[in-house]
Amino acid sequence: MFRRELSYNTPYSNELSKTLEREIKLARNIQMKLLNGEKPTIDKGEVSGLSIPARLIGGDYFDFYVLPNRKVRIVIGDVMGKGIPAAMLMILTRGAFRSASESTKGPGDTLSAMNKALYSDLRTLGSFVTVLCADWDPITKVLSYASAGHSFPIVCDSPEKIEELPKTKGVMLGGLPDTSYVENELVLSDETLVFFYTDGITEARNQEGQMYKKDRLKNTLLKTASQDVNEIEEAIVHSIEIFTNNAPQKDDITMVLLKVNKDETKITSYNFPVINQ
Repeated sequence: MFRRELSYNTPYSNELSKTLEREIKLARNIQMKLLNGEKPTIDKGEVSGLSIPARLIGGDYFDFYVLPNRKVRIVIGDVMGKGIPAAMLMILTRGAFRSASESTKGPGDTLSAMNKALYSDLRTLGSFVTVLCADWDPITKVLSYASAGHSFPIVCDSPEKIEELPKTKGVMLGGLPDTSYVENELVLSDETLVFFYTDGITEARNQEGQMYKKDRLKNTLLKTASQDVNEIEEAIVHSIEIFTNNAPQKDDITMVLLKVNKDETKITSYNFPVINQ
């Protein structure tokens, strides 16, 4: 086997650099298209998703899956690490979620199936994934959920009341084989907002190294909860931008919003524009 030492000032290395740049842009295009996904119609609610990678491509993940019983399955996840390695594992996680959702009854079973599918690869790579999976039933207005080591969503159901969903125990994907995940559920009232997120939001830092933190996030949600999901997203992003004040983004930022209402609406999702090659 040949071992080739590269000098970064040679024509070969320059061409290699251009090739890598093109392939990274292509990988970003693929990731953004997969994250955007199809936009199904849901009853009595609106859902939106947003992901801002710290690098050109990232390891955060969110997805929606409409079940035959008209429930909507929501997932949000955070792969250990950033950049290309995390993005590759994110694609594996997406495939495991889509495959599991075709045959599992609820969020807990979905996480168990995902862990079974991913465990061997994650152990081989020395990595893990935190995931929160939830089913929204527009008929009963019940949100059932389970967590694989992921942050629990924040619920705002009045201008004065905001709290996290009651916690359940669950090991991150890749942590232990043959793991079961406990489900919990909550009945949501009209105009309730459920905010799913990754720690890239609460751990965003400003120029002085201070973190954005959960209290600041809750305050922003309280101020904007009466608006539609797209406006709330914009307000959260703006709040983070003001706080960080142009400090480098260290981690991927991802959020999913579910808002209950009486009308039938469509799921929308937004990510950074696809880069043309």
